[in-house]
Amino acid sequence: MEDYYKVLGVSKAASEDEIKKAYRKLAHQYHPDKQGGDEAKFKKINEAYQVLSNKEKRTQYDRFGRTSEGGSGPQGQGFGGFGFDPSDFQNANFSGGFDSGDFGDIFETIFEQFGGRRRATYAHGSDIESHIEFSLEEAFRGIHRSFTFNTFIACGKCGGVGYDAAKGFSKCTVCGGRGEVREDRRTFFGNFSQVKACETCFGKGEVPNAVCSLCKGRGRVAGTREANVDIAPGIEDGQVIKLAGMGEAGERGSGAGDFYVAVRVKRHPVFERKKEDLFMKKEIGVVPALLGEEIEAKDIGGESFTFAVPAGFDFNEKLKVPGRGMPRFGSRSRGDLYITLSARTPRKLSAKAKKLLEELGREL
Repeated sequence: MEDYYKVLGVSKAASEDEIKKAYRKLAHQYHPDKQGGDEAKFKKINEAYQVLSNKEKRTQYDRFGRTSEGGSGPQGQGFGGFGFDPSDFQNANFSGGFDSGDFGDIFETIFEQFGGRRRATYAHGSDIESHIEFSLEEAFRGIHRSFTFNTFIACGKCGGVGYDAAKGFSKCTVCGGRGEVREDRRTFFGNFSQVKACETCFGKGEVPNAVCSLCKGRGRVAGTREANVDIAPGIEDGQVIKLAGMGEAGERGSGAGDFYVAVRVKRHPVFERKKEDLFMKKEIGVVPALLGEEIEAKDIGGESFTFAVPAGFDFNEKLKVPGRGMPRFGSRSRGDLYITLSARTPRKLSAKAKKLLEELGREL
């Protein structure tokens, strides 16, 4: 009969973790689906693991050189030789339908044999929301703002993991190292079983030997955090900026939340904004308008420019000044400025001025 310890390459004093690690390494190496795999050897490796990973079977094997099943290993090597036994379905709880735990046990075994690991049930950090309000001029130029807020931050003593990694781990006594526990409930409709993550080890199957004294094992503490926001020119009212990972720290090294900043741009007394275009009103004199003289104005950036009223211009329309609008977000180009013109007439006219206007009226 095969020496199962030699098959896995471990000593008779090997721990459960050593046996599991040796099995996973050999299973990956000799799996039939991999190049250079060996189906016969793979089955022997799987057979040895099924015996040595089970306390009762291992005890029988150490005493008698075989198990009560005749040392033949698990029955039914379907599903690619991963120890899938159809008889496992006999454990289904028909009083309330199939027991999800029985299915979970089967597929958890398959999952682990592929080298997978259970996901620890640590609490992910929450997102944090804030807002920022600034002027249209600041939206034109772009600004830098800093936010300081109270939240959970990663523990500095343990690096956010909640324990001293150098002192190692022990198997969880509550779940027996499985990382999950079964909860049975009786209801009017029958008995139901539910498999859930172990609350003691948080689904890992092991607990640290030395919990961090500062954060009490949670991996985070109350503190103050600063977030810096660089807002590019051209940002619009209502946009939201996301700073990934700048929110609340998660428990025991799990992911941090995000920091969201909602943008509010104040109304401007002169300019009205529509996307990257700006609109303004300007009153001008009748004579400069008629003579086509250069008229001075300032754009949102405070820069002076001039424009002239073109011949035949309809004052019911808007005068377009290209490239004097807002920056296009993320671009160097700018939108346009549209000016609504209104003619300013003099309050009083001299006789000479009236005569000139009458002559002008006959020409138009």
